Amino acid sequence: MTAQVIASHSILVKIFLAFLIVGFFIPFMTRKNSAGFKKASFIYTMIFQAIATMIAFTGLVALVMGDFGMSLSVIIMIIIWALLMFIEIKKYKLIKVANIDNDEVHKLLRGAFLKISAVQVMLVVMMVVLKVMEVKGVISLS
Repeated sequence: MTAQVIASHSILVKIFLAFLIVGFFIPFMTRKNSAGFKKASFIYTMIFQAIATMIAFTGLVALVMGDFGMSLSVIIMIIIWALLMFIEIKKYKLIKVANIDNDEVHKLLRGAFLKISAVQVMLVVMMVVLKVMEVKGVISLS
């Protein structure tokens, strides 16, 4: 049963990573439409938070069911999850309150969206690589 929960967690992380990569296209699809950019950003943030919450929940269930304990690896995952959520909420709030009808502001926010998305992808990839290396026995974070 624990293996199934860990497999679900792993699948959700892969879905999340694919979602983050697809998110790179939002600024390009809404290049001319500032209202569309704001709306797409809202939808993106809600889906982001939903998937991230599912990842956290399955991780917590796996932690309790597997009786893994609070290892350094788990602590790093929690910190990265919190950091991802914090960054995404701040990004959306910035887009929400900005005068996005101004072309310069719209252009600046599209660039920031891309840079923040790149940082988020990097954080998730780093955690995946860290876990793969831990499972293969290359490093030990116990």
